[in-house]
Amino acid sequence: MVTGLDGFMEYLEHTKQASRNTRMSYSRDLTRFFGWLEEQGIREIQRVTATGIQAYLLKLEGQGRSTATVSRVLASLKAYFHYLFREGQVQEDPAELVKAPRVEKKPPFVLSVEDIDRLLGQPSGHTAREIRDRAMLELLYATGIRVSELVSLKTEDLNLTVGFITCRDGKKERTVPFGRVTGQALDRYLTEARHRLLKGAESPYLFVNCRGSQMTRQGFWKILKAYGNQAGIGASITPHSLRHSFAAHLLANGADLVAVQQRLGHAAPANTQVYQEYLASGGRLRW
Repeated sequence: MVTGLDGFMEYLEHTKQASRNTRMSYSRDLTRFFGWLEEQGIREIQRVTATGIQAYLLKLEGQGRSTATVSRVLASLKAYFHYLFREGQVQEDPAELVKAPRVEKKPPFVLSVEDIDRLLGQPSGHTAREIRDRAMLELLYATGIRVSELVSLKTEDLNLTVGFITCRDGKKERTVPFGRVTGQALDRYLTEARHRLLKGAESPYLFVNCRGSQMTRQGFWKILKAYGNQAGIGASITPHSLRHSFAAHLLANGADLVAVQQRLGHAAPANTQVYQEYLASGGRLRW
C-alpha cells in the first residue's frame, strides 16, 4: 500500500509544526488503520471511502473504545486524507464528511489538598528510589507539566538556583517555576540518589529508573498508582490528576487564568477555562 505516511509526518513537523506527541499519536492511529485496511483486502489508499472509514470507527466503538478515542482517531484520519487530497494523491477526501461521535465532557479529576499531602508523603524513606519518586511527584504537582514532559526532562533543563524547568517540544519551549520544597526534593535527588541509580552509567535525562535508563511514562504511571493506593486515593489517580489538581488549586487561590494557561502550555484559553468551569459548577476541593 502506498500510504504517503512519511510525507505526512514531514508535513506535520515542518509545515504544521505539530508537537512530537501529536505526530506520534497520528502515526499510531494511522498505522492501525492501515492494518485494518489490509485485513479488508484494501491495498490502495485511493479505494478508501467514507463508508469504509465509518466502518472502522464502528469497529473501534464495538471494541469498547471511548468516544474521545474514536474522535481522536477520526481527527488523525481527517488530517491525513486532507494532506493526500492537497498533494493530489487522492481525487476526493473520503474523511471530509465523516462526523465525529459526540464527546461527553467529563469534569477533571481533581485531588484535594489533603489527598496531595498524603500522596507526596508516601515516598518518605531514604532509598534512592524513594528519593527519586518524591522529587518526581513534587515536581509534577508543583509545575502541572505533562508526564511526557516530566520523563523527557534533561539535567540541563533544570535550574535549581533560580527554581525553574524548561519544557521543550519540537520548536516550542516554555519555562515553568517551582517552589522551595520542590527545589529541596530535587536537590536531594541529584546529590543523594541519581548517581546510585545510574551505577556508574551516564544519562542526559534528569529522571532515571533503577537500571540507569530514562524513566518511561509507563514506569512513572506504575509508581504513581502504587503510591496512590498506599495513600488511599484509589485507582482513579493518573499523572493527569496532578496536572488537573495543580491548575484547579492555583485558580481556587486566585491565580490569573492566563498565567495558569502559560504554565500548562495550553495553546487556547478554553483548555484552561475548564478548571474555572469546574470550580464555578460546584466542583469541591476539600481544604
